[in-house]
Amino acid sequence: MTHRPILDSDTLAIRRASRLVGTRIALTCAAVVAVVILAVFLYILSEIPAAELFEPVPDPDNLRLSAVELLRAAAVLGVALIVLAGVMSWLVTRRAVQPLGEALRIQRAFVADASHELRTPLAVLDARLQILQRSLPADDPSVPAVAELRSDAKELINIVNDLLESAEVGSSAAHDAEVVDVNAAVATAVRSMSLIAVEKQVSVKFDAAGPASVHVPAASIVRCVVALLDNALRFAPTHSIVRVDLAGTKKTVSVTVRDSGPGIQGIDPARVFDRFAHSGHAVDGGGDARTGFGIGLSLVREIAVRYGGSVTVLASSDEGTAIRFTVPRAKQSSRTA
Repeated sequence: MTHRPILDSDTLAIRRASRLVGTRIALTCAAVVAVVILAVFLYILSEIPAAELFEPVPDPDNLRLSAVELLRAAAVLGVALIVLAGVMSWLVTRRAVQPLGEALRIQRAFVADASHELRTPLAVLDARLQILQRSLPADDPSVPAVAELRSDAKELINIVNDLLESAEVGSSAAHDAEVVDVNAAVATAVRSMSLIAVEKQVSVKFDAAGPASVHVPAASIVRCVVALLDNALRFAPTHSIVRVDLAGTKKTVSVTVRDSGPGIQGIDPARVFDRFAHSGHAVDGGGDARTGFGIGLSLVREIAVRYGGSVTVLASSDEGTAIRFTVPRAKQSSRTA
């Protein structure tokens, strides 16, 4: 079984930056060369009468270059300089961004190590709170406080798990995943979020499509849909509907989550997928004390990019927000069992 190279968002961002710098340098060189050639041509026009400009050389024994030959030589030299500048800029920028890539790798390793160390004490804390909660009589006045403490502990555990998964998505090699039915994975995610939806008095409607298979682990698809649903449910109005639509083309399969919240405010919608992005308002405009986007949506982008897909904000207004997660459709195998 082969291993595909790591294609996390950090790696792709570094590659894009390297290509962008190299391209800009090459375009700048091209502009300079064009200006120089134009200046040479204008100078020749000002010094040589137009009638003599393109005349053949009268004496073959006398070394004399025509204007056409000079311009042709300048153009060839200019193209060579542009190509050389492009190659050199690509090599230099690629070498220059290597420390940035190493810093990101160290950052991921630190996050993974710290998350591993925090998981055990948090699990122990949650277990002890669970024991305490069960041992208290129903009429004990401290029951609500203990329930809130356990809820906070679960939230911390979820954050640590998100941190760990975010680090592991970028540091582990992407294996060739088996073919997975997206309908089943999305249905699993919807069921897992049903309790939260009931507590918030919000309905979740899932519209399944026809057969839709991808080469993405089922757990990753479930994680992405759960993150999108968590974002939608967090700010969906009471008694509203969150819709999950599954659609596909010949080449891609997409999952779209739509809510009827007040929309994303205080930040460019494209930035909600940045890790720990913050704004003056909570995601989807408010309704929660937190003003951060967390790392759930950033994990969606990490997973989508890793498997050749994407995630985008289709719409965001006072009528709601729609976010689409897209991955390539699995190719049908011609082999039979």
